Amino acid sequence: MTDLTGVPLTEIRERLAASRSSRERTRMAAILRRDPRRGARSLGDWVERSEAARRVERARLSKLFALRNQLFRSGLKFVAGVDEVGVGPLAGPLVAAAVILPRRVNFRALEKLDDSKRLNPRTRRALELQIRKQALAVFVSELSCEEVDRLNTYRGTLAAMSRAVAGLGVRPDHVLVDARTIPDLAVPQTALVHGDAIDGSIAAASIVAKVYRDALMCRLAQQHPGYGFNRHMGYGTREHLDALRRLGPSPVHRRSFAPVARAGAR
Repeated sequence: MTDLTGVPLTEIRERLAASRSSRERTRMAAILRRDPRRGARSLGDWVERSEAARRVERARLSKLFALRNQLFRSGLKFVAGVDEVGVGPLAGPLVAAAVILPRRVNFRALEKLDDSKRLNPRTRRALELQIRKQALAVFVSELSCEEVDRLNTYRGTLAAMSRAVAGLGVRPDHVLVDARTIPDLAVPQTALVHGDAIDGSIAAASIVAKVYRDALMCRLAQQHPGYGFNRHMGYGTREHLDALRRLGPSPVHRRSFAPVARAGAR
């Protein structure tokens, strides 16, 4: 293919949309940039920019999985990422997720993979679907507000992470954990500070945990109206604190947290 001048732009766009080969798209972009049609040249420029951005994103994703690849080269087969969400909220469960992705990750499907806190809800939901579609194993564990009150958030986080790893349908050879070391884990582990931002497996776990907990808080908002759980996800926003003062604690509030304890004492 050396000339596209006789091909309508609508057909060219369809070919580009159907192509899964970066090399083919780049070659078509070079041909389009020599096309006498202004619209074709603009399309070629756009494709070239798009492919350049994709190469940058692929390099970023490769870096996110660099440590995991080192573990694979050492002979391991299954590496899990583990993360939690919901340590700080005044209400709702603490949630941890463990994810084992395949050795050959489909980077194209996981473009924008990152720490869940850096992503908007729509991107998180789209990535969560792709993570679950690719993953060899996923497990989400919940720690109820009563368990958080009994254990405290630090020990509760470790318990939730331990349950998440134990629940995986595939036994990992190694576990990558966000910032913490899980006690009494039966397999080797590596704690990574800011792991959800620097490791792809932990980032995937953070997204799964966040999407799961957000959906749960939206259901709790229906069961316990007036608190706005679907908007602040249980965190201590002004809206939430005002609702606590007005309504008192609900059954899903963490009684050991000071603002909840104060509201319950009235």
